[in-house]
This record gives sequence, structure tokens and C-alpha cells, in this order.
Amino acid sequence: MEFGILSLLPPVLAIILALVTRNVIPALFAGVWLGATMVHDWNPFMGIYASFSEFILPNLGDEWSATVLLYCGLFGVLVTVLQKTGGAHAIAHAISKRVKTDRGAQGSTMLFGIIIFFEDYFNALTVGSVMRSVTDKMRVSREKLAYIVDSTSAPMCLLAPVSTWVVFVMGLIGAQFVELDMTGSEYMTYLATIPFNFYSILALLLVALVIFKRWDFGPMARAEYRARTEGKLMRDGAEPPSDDSMTDVETVEGTPKMRNLIVPLIVLIGVIPPLLLWTGGYPENDLVTAVGESNGGLSILMAAFAAVVVGLVMGIQQKLFNFKESINLVVTGFRSMMLVYIILTLAWSIGSVTSALGTAEFIVNLAEQTTSPAIIPVLLFLVAALVAYTTGTSYGTFAIMVPIAMPLAATMDISMFLAIAAVLSGGIFGDHCSPISDTTILSSAGASSDHVDHVNTQMPFAVTAGISGIVSFLIAGVTESALLALIVGAVVLVLLAYVFNRAWGKELPDNLNTTP
Repeated sequence: MEFGILSLLPPVLAIILALVTRNVIPALFAGVWLGATMVHDWNPFMGIYASFSEFILPNLGDEWSATVLLYCGLFGVLVTVLQKTGGAHAIAHAISKRVKTDRGAQGSTMLFGIIIFFEDYFNALTVGSVMRSVTDKMRVSREKLAYIVDSTSAPMCLLAPVSTWVVFVMGLIGAQFVELDMTGSEYMTYLATIPFNFYSILALLLVALVIFKRWDFGPMARAEYRARTEGKLMRDGAEPPSDDSMTDVETVEGTPKMRNLIVPLIVLIGVIPPLLLWTGGYPENDLVTAVGESNGGLSILMAAFAAVVVGLVMGIQQKLFNFKESINLVVTGFRSMMLVYIILTLAWSIGSVTSALGTAEFIVNLAEQTTSPAIIPVLLFLVAALVAYTTGTSYGTFAIMVPIAMPLAATMDISMFLAIAAVLSGGIFGDHCSPISDTTILSSAGASSDHVDHVNTQMPFAVTAGISGIVSFLIAGVTESALLALIVGAVVLVLLAYVFNRAWGKELPDNLNTTP
């Protein structure tokens, strides 16, 4: 049966409900149900039955899906173990002893955020709460601390080779490989998107510029001037989150050791390359062939398992917890990823629904007739930003947009890496602007900053990086050159930041680096 324009109904319903309810789970399920209803002659009761029997259960039960869900769970366990053993706090303490200026305090916060690249929630809460005493001492406003934390955590999760975000996006890519009958490594495909993830790269560059050139502008410039000259880290009447928000980062008593974080991360990153070669048939296959044919999901799963085992053994050996408590940590870690499990399963299901309805084919035909391929990356970036802004979830945005972006790229001869990266960048951009974003809220909590103040002060910087990102995606759409697009975007970013600072900033004194 040909559905034509009606094939857009399930994804459009999912987007609209996500915007209205600000909850992606019922929105995705509604999209699955509507698509299943359409497949079965618009019978809503058969739609409910088919939602599970033909879409959700088949997607949940195959080997690839099980692999993705398992390594998502293992990453949840790893984050839980690293929280418990307190290695991040030890690293922050070592950094703080060497900080002498406000620039040093802010730069150290950014560096610490880059180090904690593997999970955004852990990053937002840990970096903000641990570095707060350091930045307070140097009269850095809480708004500035929240901005540095927020604009470092999510971008790093998408620019690092391994993170909870990486495994989530790999799951979406792998599902589309099946739908599009494509071959290749999901992991290598993800790695290839990194150079095209322009917003994430430019957002990090802007953080560095703002710190080391002191190019504050807008409400942030006033906040920094207030903190530096008056010693008021927050405005009068500000309402920072309660300390109860920090319960998720409780660590063991005593003095934590840096190796509790460093060693498991070395294991996690170090084990992946040999596993990629092994699963790709090396040495029977040459190096390039082995990497191309590797099983990225299984490789990351085994690497995460090895890192978890090492972290647990180190914790038990240091008597930070006993064997029984370590099992409880494992259970807690898997449970912490429950939301990811549900979103992924529904995302896979709505991808199957749109495939059954011919949604991708319709969108591709429409785009071929009405839109230049060079504009597609910019449109994907803007639509993803809108969805993320209004729903407050990057995960949900990726789940809705990746099944649209990949078929579009495959048929219109657009770089697949560029199309995926446009969705990822747009999701982060919208997330940074959204007052209901979970990472934005957690950044306010970690920094103990008034949440409204954090949103208001971060917005101009996010928009600056977003405009520069649009330019980069436009250049990349025309040339497919990541390097040229990034250079042009970086030039635009620097110029905008300079102009905004001159027109909308306040000059800060250099000699007030004392505790307020």
C-alpha cells in the first residue's frame, strides 16, 4: 500500500507530541502505534497489537539490540563505580592546588570537564560541585561556572571516542544500517561523524575564547563584573538548587585516589583498538579491512566490561566497598540506564514503522524536487535544534531525527557522516538553549547557580556557536570538506565573539583574585 504524504504522520505525531508534552517516550510510542494502525488498514486495536508483535518485540529481541542494551547498561555500571570510588574528586583536588588566578580556575574547570568525557550527567554534577570551591575563591560567578560545565559536558560526550552518548547513537545508526541494507561498522561510522560535529567543536572553542580572552558579553558580562568587583557570586535574590541535587555524586569516605578514575578509563580506551582488530579478523585481514569489518558494538561491550571489572576490583582491594556492595553497584548501574533502554527500543520501533510506510522514500523524493542537497545539513541542524529546545532531550531528538537523516543522505548522495553530525550538533545546540534540558538543569545544580540565571547567561554564547555552526554546515553541504567548513566556522565564531564583547561586554579588573 502506498501512503504518500500520509507516511509522514507517525514521525510528525512523535515530534508534535514531544513538543507539547515535553516527554519523548509517550510521543515515540504514539508514533509507533499510529504507524502500526496505518499498516493494518487504520484499525486502532490491531495497531496496539501490531505495535508490540511486529515492531517493538522484534526490535528488542535481535542480537544487535541485545548488544546495544547490554553495553549501555555496562556504561551505567562504570559511571556508578567511578562515582563511588571518587577518582574524579581526587583529580579536581590536585588541579585546585595549582590554581592562582580566575583564568586558571576557569581553565581548570574546562580541562576537568574534558577529562570526564564519558557521561554527561556525571560530568555536569561532578565537575560543577567539585570545582565550585576553586572558582568561588577566585571570584568567578556561579553563572560562569555553570556555563563552562554545561558547554563542556555534552559536546565532549559526542567528540570522545567512547561515552554513553556514543553507544546510544551507535544503536540508532546500526538500526538504520539494517533498514537501508547497508554494511559497515557502526562504530567507525560514528567516529567519522566527529569532524563534522561543528557545533560541539565550536562550543568548546568558544568556552576557551571566553575564558582566556575574557570575551564575556550580555548577561554573563554583568554577572562576572558583579562577582569580580562586589564579590557577589550570585545576584541578590538568586535561588540555587538545594544540596539534595548532589546526592547522585556521593563518594566513599576518606581520601580518594586519582588512579580510581584514570586506570579504568585507560582500560576502557586501550582495549577497544585490539578488540576492533580481533573482531575484524586481523591478522588474516589487513589492518584497514579488519577495522572496516570489525564489530564495534561487541568491542565496546567487552571494553566496558573490562573497565567495570577493573574498577570493582580496585574498589574492593582498597576496601571502599565489599563484594556484596559491588554487586549492588552493578544493579544500580544497570537500573540507571532504564530511560535509555526505553527510548532506544521505541526509536528502533518507529524506525521500522517509517520503513514499512515508506516515509524515507517520500521525504527523499520531496527533498529532491524542492531542496538543494547542499541545504539539507543546515535544515537537519535547525529542525534537530528546535526539537531539542522544546523537548529538553538530546537523546529523544536523536531518536526522532536519525531515522530521517540517514535515509535522506543515502538517497540524495549527501555525506552520511555529515547528515548524522548535523542532527547531533542540532540536538546539542537546542539542549544548550533549553530551560527544560536535563543537562542544563544538572549543570545549574552542580554549579549551585540559579537555573534561570544560568539559562539567560548561556543563551547568547550558545546562539553565537549556533550561528557559526550554521555557516559551517552550509560550507560542508557545498564542499563536503570538514576542515574548510570548520575553519570558516571558527573564523565566524571569533569575529562574532569579538564584536559581541566590544558591543555588549564589560572590562574586568585583573587584581581582584581573592576570596569574597
